[in-house]
Amino acid sequence: MSISERHRARGLAIQALYEIDTTGHEPTEVVRRQLDTTILSSDSCRFATELVTGVLTNKTLIDDNIRRFARAWPIEQMAVVDRNILRLAIFEVLVDNRVPVRAAINEAVELAKDFGGQNSPRFVNGVLSAIGNLTTDSKEG
Repeated sequence: MSISERHRARGLAIQALYEIDTTGHEPTEVVRRQLDTTILSSDSCRFATELVTGVLTNKTLIDDNIRRFARAWPIEQMAVVDRNILRLAIFEVLVDNRVPVRAAINEAVELAKDFGGQNSPRFVNGVLSAIGNLTTDSKEG
């Protein structure tokens, strides 16, 4: 799976997470509908599905980390897209561990540029960099 294919799969996952977060629609149906409206390889479809499932399964742990590292921004008051980009990246960094921290942060910043507001990339980078520094410090210590 190419880098651009993974980026597109993450974008699809962000759109699905956004819809699930704002409407409460059934996650399986949302992902299925998203996959039906895009052209992705079967590997990319599986990856997008794994991301959405992983975020939702680990949402409490992920949201606890957002609260810890973005204290000035109550999670309920964050822009929905920013919150879900953070959730996706934190899942990849703290739970999934298949992507290097720096790569996950860079990808999240790109998603923030694609889907978020003007300040989203800086906000996402700041929160994830703090988490990334913590994970790097704990691996070195």
